[in-house]
Amino acid sequence: MNSLLNVALFQAGWWACVLGAINEQPWIGLTAVAVIVALHSARAVRPRREIALASIAAGAGALFENALVLTGWVRYGAEGSSAAFAPLWIVAMWPLFATTLNVSLRKMRAHPAIAALLGLIGGPLAYYAGARLGALDLASPGAALTAIALGWAVLTPALCAAALRYDGYAPS
Repeated sequence: MNSLLNVALFQAGWWACVLGAINEQPWIGLTAVAVIVALHSARAVRPRREIALASIAAGAGALFENALVLTGWVRYGAEGSSAAFAPLWIVAMWPLFATTLNVSLRKMRAHPAIAALLGLIGGPLAYYAGARLGALDLASPGAALTAIALGWAVLTPALCAAALRYDGYAPS
């Protein structure tokens, strides 16, 4: 049951972020993610570890998302207008993703190759879906999706390793 709730909350947060961005109300997604991360952490045996993991994911995500913006591969804003920095709603998806690592994706943490494969496939699919919905623009889709795939293939196992260290759901 925990895993199903975890996946459902992740999906709800993803949709809140994307739909909030599309409707120029990014605060909706930010609020949803804050509530989901807070609930997730409150349910943990060691909440500080989950907060630490979410913070690590937010930092890694901010660096990665800003690199995508600076290269010009991904654009956010009205009609894909270029911004100097990635918007907070996309960065917020990283701590949201971190909430899955010690619950629904728990078994994947010990398998870096599977984590890399998940990132390689799942990362670009999520961005492609976001682009199709109008939340972002892929300036050069082939290059952008390749960069996203490679980034997520590296960052997913790295975050899984962090999740092993900062597992707030491990039995006491």
